[in-house]
Amino acid sequence: MLTRRAVLGALSTLPLAPRAFAQARLSYDLTAKPLADGIWMVEGATDYFSMQNGGAIVNITLIKGDTGLILIDTGSSRRYGEALVSLARNLDIRGISAVVNTHHHPDHFFGNQVFADTPIFALGETRQAALRDGDGFADNMYRLLGDWMRGTEVVPPTDVIAGGEVLLDGRAFLALPLGGHTVSDLALLDRRTGTLIAGDLVFHNRAPTTPSADLARWNMSLDTLAAQKPALIVPGHGPADPTGAALIQTRDYLRWLEATLRNGAQSGLDMVELMETPLPDRFATMGAQPQEYQRSVAHLFPGIERQELPRGN
Repeated sequence: MLTRRAVLGALSTLPLAPRAFAQARLSYDLTAKPLADGIWMVEGATDYFSMQNGGAIVNITLIKGDTGLILIDTGSSRRYGEALVSLARNLDIRGISAVVNTHHHPDHFFGNQVFADTPIFALGETRQAALRDGDGFADNMYRLLGDWMRGTEVVPPTDVIAGGEVLLDGRAFLALPLGGHTVSDLALLDRRTGTLIAGDLVFHNRAPTTPSADLARWNMSLDTLAAQKPALIVPGHGPADPTGAALIQTRDYLRWLEATLRNGAQSGLDMVELMETPLPDRFATMGAQPQEYQRSVAHLFPGIERQELPRGN
């Protein structure tokens, strides 16, 4: 007859399933990929938030400045921010000298509290949106990620960055104050290398998210980004792109999405019927599909339906 100790010992030797393993250790194995002169990227998973990925779905950029590393976006939690501190020290013993938030979605700024003693730059409207929406985002993130979020508090950006030519820790950038993915989206063009850190204005092989989207404005922002003729694009999600394909893909998806929703409204389809619409092959293989398409229907279709079918107007 097996004793309780023997049973527990036997169980301890069994391989853990991915989810159990993630929950058991709750740590991030971050890797910095070199992209250009003094620029590294931490590439996020292309899935939606899950216990398996711990919310590590966003791309993070680190850029060498005069006194340390400039960190662009801070991830989804305090724990993720702490992992970035360790990673940065391995790249440059001086650590992080400045932080930039490209926009106010939680996967991009919920690591901020770890850098509370460092200037955290963002557009003014991004700071206001983080103050307005941060607590609601936190409630949802804790629901989705549980203990991955333990100890995470909402810390909005502290310093406002303006558009135009700027110096961050002695490194020159063109700051592009745009919008469309959210009310306020910042893109940065590194003048030394021509690298464009586009935030979530650009997705690559990952379906765009639209909870705060203004599709018309987003397309205009893509025009502005394309006009910069970047040598390399770091999207908010998905692999880095030296060809410009990510801009084309993002625009193609947004145009298809809007046309699909408008055609659905004009045809009298309801939301459930639209969600069941098969995706074109070029979009079906994107990360986080069909969930992101279905979320976009929920986010955007009611407003488009009112435009196309103005009942009683």
